[in-house]
Amino acid sequence: KDLLLLDVAPLSLGIETAGGVMTTLIPRGTTIPCHKSQTFSTYSDNQPAVDIQIFEGERKMTKDNHPLGRFTLNGIPPAPRGVPQIEVSLDVDANGILQVSAEEKASGKAQKIVVTPEKGRLSDSDIERMVAEAEEFAEQDRENVARVEARNGLEAYLYNLKSTILSGAAAEKLQPADKEALQTAVDDGLKWLETEATPSTPTEAFGEKQKEVEAVAVPIVQRVYQQTGGGDAASDGPSVDGADAPVDDDEQPQVEEID
Repeated sequence: KDLLLLDVAPLSLGIETAGGVMTTLIPRGTTIPCHKSQTFSTYSDNQPAVDIQIFEGERKMTKDNHPLGRFTLNGIPPAPRGVPQIEVSLDVDANGILQVSAEEKASGKAQKIVVTPEKGRLSDSDIERMVAEAEEFAEQDRENVARVEARNGLEAYLYNLKSTILSGAAAEKLQPADKEALQTAVDDGLKWLETEATPSTPTEAFGEKQKEVEAVAVPIVQRVYQQTGGGDAASDGPSVDGADAPVDDDEQPQVEEID
């Protein structure tokens, strides 16, 4: 019987997310033509724009991959970090032409870029080299990503406390001493991230700092929900362990942050 020769993506295609991480949308070896979408959000409160940077490669950090292009999506309505829903789509047609688009769902603001095979794409030898380097530096890459994820996790936890417990209705239920203690713990954590944490800070240090904050935050959050008859804070209130409840990937979009 005859065999059908299928074209595939020679390298993974993705965008840069918070901390310089390569977030892959189209894995290497995916049959083309293809279409992939993923939902992202903002990294800062009231962030008016996101910078979409597109890369190809197999390394975990974008600095080690090959840039294909970038564009800015402006006009994002003011909102707390993590609230805007920005859908990024990658489309590769049968001719290898890549179109990347981004749309902010609430406002409908959209922008896109087209990358043709002739525009800055890699040679076969370059592709082979990049695949080999990904295998050679796999352990180092895993450590780098773990460090970035630990930092991002601590930062998200602190901002979660700030937005859900230290403001709004929950803040009104706090005892003055509890509010002051929690505010101090959150401020100290954010200051530590800004002034002391560096790219070489060990992954474990972020976990230790989060445990310090949790030692203050968890009892306070539990008291708030017990006073209001809310039951178990872990089930009825905002997350107090630095992560949201797990979701079914088939039902919910994966949300990551873009600088």
